[in-house]
Amino acid sequence: MDPAPLAVSLGDPAGVGPELICEAWARRASERLPPFLVCGGVDLLSRAAASRGLDMPIRKVSGGAEAAATFPNALPVYGDIDGPYRPDEPDQHGARLALASLEQAARLAVGGEASGIVTGPIAKSLLAQVGFDFPGQTEFVAAACGVAAQSAVMMLAGPSLRTVPLTVHVPLAEVSGLLSTELIVLRAGIVAMALQRDFGIARPRLAICALNPHAGENGRMGSEEQEIIRPAVDTLRLRGIEASGPHPADSLFAPRARETYDVAIAMYHDQALVPLKALDFDNGVNVTLGLPIVRTSPDHGTAFAIAGKRTADPGATIAAIRMAGEAAARRATAV
Repeated sequence: MDPAPLAVSLGDPAGVGPELICEAWARRASERLPPFLVCGGVDLLSRAAASRGLDMPIRKVSGGAEAAATFPNALPVYGDIDGPYRPDEPDQHGARLALASLEQAARLAVGGEASGIVTGPIAKSLLAQVGFDFPGQTEFVAAACGVAAQSAVMMLAGPSLRTVPLTVHVPLAEVSGLLSTELIVLRAGIVAMALQRDFGIARPRLAICALNPHAGENGRMGSEEQEIIRPAVDTLRLRGIEASGPHPADSLFAPRARETYDVAIAMYHDQALVPLKALDFDNGVNVTLGLPIVRTSPDHGTAFAIAGKRTADPGATIAAIRMAGEAAARRATAV
């Protein structure tokens, strides 16, 4: 059986999320996208589509089966939540709509009515003002699934590179104190399992980044490599995971080096995201690993300044929908 449609959340309605969802549906055939429904926003999406010059039908549906049947001919929208379309005018009303759409998408996926979720870009500061008590959507989705935050792993994936930041939205000065051999082993193990299950890589190759320049130069530039990272690599190998490192990060992302691994596990946010965005900015996908459901998101922000101006590139949204559909199909086949 084909998996249920994906559930897509709107993201902040003042950003580029709604228009790029419409653009993705308009290109569904040429991009070979799986069926998806959008959680809320019938009128909002109609106006967003018009801002892109898209003349497209949008229909309210009552569930996944109706969405699948509707998808070839109209963009299916589930639920009654809606709001005005005011690009580049973010406010708390829009944040509440974004949160309601996210909550609805999570409920559908956790309840099995959707095969996974694709989350639109949000403005975290505005969500915090309306009661969103999570660092980001990754942590929210993990909590909705009953998964501990440390077991939900962010991976950034594009055509050229996959990277995982072990620490995410924390000050750089705190990174060293947050790293541990146990953390690296835990999250690297989750990554290896997810690459097998959701990406079809039978024996994933993990390249573990160093923290310090030149991989610490045997302790001259820091001891984390010797005391924390190398023991983690040794433990992973003993568990049958093909891990290598610690590798100096300044050379790990060169073209020939990228051919030697399937994912690079970085020690902090920018160490992972800078190379991914330099190589695959318009096609980067944020994937949450370690969950009982599939979750992806385009790896860009709300881009308020260009919302409604027909200049936002839909590549990352299309890639996020396609990647979620492929992972859901693999899970359905494996059951």
